[in-house]
Amino acid sequence: MPLITYLAEDNETVLENLIETLQEICALKVNGFGATEAEAHRWLTSHNGDWHLAIVDLFLKEGSGLGVLAGCRNREAFQKVVMLTNYATPEIRRRAAALGADAVFDKSGELDDLFAYCIEQTAQQAQRR
Repeated sequence: MPLITYLAEDNETVLENLIETLQEICALKVNGFGATEAEAHRWLTSHNGDWHLAIVDLFLKEGSGLGVLAGCRNREAFQKVVMLTNYATPEIRRRAAALGADAVFDKSGELDDLFAYCIEQTAQQAQRR
C-alpha cells in the first residue's frame, strides 16, 4: 500500500517535480494537491483518516502553510505533516514545530533530507500493515 500524500504547493513547476521525484523514489501516491490554505484544509479534513503524509509549503497562493499546520493538529498518530519552504529560518522552524509539524525542510538545501524522510515513512507504513 503506498503512502497516501497531499501536497500544498502553489508553484506548478515545483509541484510537478516533487510529484515525479517522490513517486520515483518511494512507494508514495499523491492523491491530492492544492495551492491555497483553504484547498488544503478542505482536502485534508474531507479525507480525514485516509492520508498518511502532507507536505506543505509556507507561502501559498492564499493563506499560509502555518494555517494548514494548525488545521492538522488533531490528526492520527500515523499521519505526518512536514513543511517544505525556501524560508526555513530558525523562527519558522520553531513556529512550525509549535503548530505540530513533524519536520521542516528547506527547498534549497534539504530536498535529500525530505526524500529520506519520505522513504522512512513509506517503510513505517509498510510495517503498520
